[in-house]
Amino acid sequence: VQLVQSGAEVRGPGASVKVSCKASGYTFTKYYIDWVRQAPGQGLEWMGRIDPEDGGTKYAQKFQGRVTFTADTSTSTAYVDLSSLRSEDTAVYYCFDMWYDTWGQGTQVTVSS
Repeated sequence: VQLVQSGAEVRGPGASVKVSCKASGYTFTKYYIDWVRQAPGQGLEWMGRIDPEDGGTKYAQKFQGRVTFTADTSTSTAYVDLSSLRSEDTAVYYCFDMWYDTWGQGTQVTVSS
């Protein structure tokens, strides 16, 4: 079981970023994909999850309206789209599968003017 994320991104304030998480080694639609992030010097912050089978989503209140989770079952890839970026969004973003306790390698997103 493996989750492989897209590479580091740098964006300016107000821009958007989309991070991908490609799953392999299991049936993608069977288990949720969760997203968390870790800002510099901070702990892990849960952002929400998506059910790849039906696209159902759950968002942490803090991210509602600014974050969108999607999943492409044809490529077994989950995505997180974060809009209206601000400096506080600078963090490493991770996807994980709780059932297999498997994490992506993390994607550094840097928001800087």
